[in-house]
Amino acid sequence: MEKEFWNEEIDTGKVPENKSKFDVIVVGGGPVGSAAATYSAMQGDKVLLLEKSSYPRDKTCGDAVGGKSLKHVEALGVKTALENSPHYRITGVLFTAPNGKSLNVERPVVDGEQELAGYVLPRAQFDWLMFNRATEVILQNGGAVVQDFNVKEIIYDDGRDGKDPGPNSGDKRRIVGIRGKTKEEDMEYSASLTIGAGGVRCPVATSIVEETYQKTMVDSKKEHYSAAYRQYWKGVKGLNHKEGMIEFHYIKGVIPGYFWIFPLSEDTANVGFGIVLNELSKHEKKLKGLQDYIINEKMPERFKDAELVEGSSKGWQLPLGSPRKGEEMQPRRLFANGAMVVGDAGSLVDPFSGEGIANGFLSAKMAIDYFDRERHNDGFPLEEGMKYQKELWDTLGPELTNSYRIQRLMSWPFSKGWLINMIINKARKKPELQRVLSDCLVSPEAQKQITDYRFLARQLLF
Repeated sequence: MEKEFWNEEIDTGKVPENKSKFDVIVVGGGPVGSAAATYSAMQGDKVLLLEKSSYPRDKTCGDAVGGKSLKHVEALGVKTALENSPHYRITGVLFTAPNGKSLNVERPVVDGEQELAGYVLPRAQFDWLMFNRATEVILQNGGAVVQDFNVKEIIYDDGRDGKDPGPNSGDKRRIVGIRGKTKEEDMEYSASLTIGAGGVRCPVATSIVEETYQKTMVDSKKEHYSAAYRQYWKGVKGLNHKEGMIEFHYIKGVIPGYFWIFPLSEDTANVGFGIVLNELSKHEKKLKGLQDYIINEKMPERFKDAELVEGSSKGWQLPLGSPRKGEEMQPRRLFANGAMVVGDAGSLVDPFSGEGIANGFLSAKMAIDYFDRERHNDGFPLEEGMKYQKELWDTLGPELTNSYRIQRLMSWPFSKGWLINMIINKARKKPELQRVLSDCLVSPEAQKQITDYRFLARQLLF
């Protein structure tokens, strides 16, 4: 595959005629929206995928595609194209504790080759691959893909088009499509199912949560959001740019946040810092200041001869999947008559690690599994959406809840990083804990185990 193909435009063909009908409309052409659209088209659905920007485009992120995502990358037919393009193979993780001690957690060697734990590649590249694959499969199955499309309204069958329906009437409304605008004209499309995959400000999710059920889309508590800051650096010392470790550094003075270094190909690394919003508010320095402090004060030798890539400094916020106390739907309502919500639009980012793509892929596959174009020709039913949300939370809920508990424990004033110190100290001596840490790079079951405070208590105290 030609180098830097992701800087090329993606030809998505003609814009479908106004008022065209589809089986499924997916709003949002990032990795999770592309995954949902591809899974749907692969089962024979006529899909319309709408993306508000156009490719090529960038998305601020840590750039790692971890083990939980790999089965979806392969099932969606993207793995070969990814491996034929520049990438970094993750074979382990380096953790550094606030006390300065470090731990290398490596995948085992099988048949003379170290097992893969994931990839690192720029999101501009990964998103291009996902969207290009979605376009290919959708067009093959009679659907359509539209870039530079701004969704303006969610269409309901009650004739009120997203306006206040009055109290307790949400379950009676049905989403039947969208209205929006291309660069040239206003358009309207309908479908049996509309999927919201447009990120934290997704218009489908907003309409379901705020306009249909009169709930608050943006949580007032900052503990349910994290902030992150990313830069690209060339020449960071101590990195192999083909395969090896990704690095997480827990720095004294900025706990419970963490600093990461993820190598990319060609002498470049994704370097960033992440922290929960309510913890960030306690620091005088904000994201850029904390990142500068770590680079200049804590790691001066590694960055002594490194060069910051101009224009690469970006900050962003992530909607966390931490449980909302007192809310019936966790972490946020993800369905309505005629619609489901997936990925960041559903607030599914892990509260401890900040990882979101794998949970997004899982939600995309699960949502499509609940849709049957023949049985649901008259509209995706509320009851199926309820089943989708229940299964998703039953699957992800224990892991997300435990991750939230660990995140909160690390933020207690008395902790000052002792939990991370203890975990790394114990793991340096206990093969079982090392094994679980290694397996959690690729295994959802191991990730649930490592975020289970009861397991951690046994490992740390005995």
